[in-house]
Amino acid sequence: MQFAKDSFLIALQSRLGGLNPARTVTINGATSPAVVGVENLPPLATEPQPNVFYIEWGDATVIDGHAGNAPLMSLGCVISYYTLGTVPSMVDRGRLLGELDNEFLAICQPTNTEKLDYTQAPSADLGTGVFWTQPIFHEATTLGVEDNLAAYQGRSVRKAMYEQAHQDGRAERRVELTIFFFSEVTLL
Repeated sequence: MQFAKDSFLIALQSRLGGLNPARTVTINGATSPAVVGVENLPPLATEPQPNVFYIEWGDATVIDGHAGNAPLMSLGCVISYYTLGTVPSMVDRGRLLGELDNEFLAICQPTNTEKLDYTQAPSADLGTGVFWTQPIFHEATTLGVEDNLAAYQGRSVRKAMYEQAHQDGRAERRVELTIFFFSEVTLL
């Protein structure tokens, strides 16, 4: 499963680097395209940065009814991001959120990539691919108002981001999709 997650993350990072080389993030002194796997962050990582795509993984399921020895699997994925705008009055937050939406949609196309083993250099082709559904964009909200915050209390995605009473007026988005891949484990 890790190979599929790594392949998806690196494909999106690579595509974002080609689409908008200026959209980067620096974490622990390393700069990369602004697509981050939350599970790869240090446990004491600070709050998410604006204008960065944060990937979190959900439930994994074996898909019934396929041919072959390797099970076809699905894995839920949630990507969250926010912006504060670029001007002190923050009146351009909606425009910037729209730009982030368009960038995310663009880096998700095509909806597939090769599955590679990144534990070695150079990476090794595992002979199968990773493919995914079209993204589902959830309504953008502006955090900072207690009523808006209460709507996020029950969600598991990036809880730390939502549980704090932000007064910064951020505009944020949550996107869901499902990735599919063949497991490296063979069925007997």
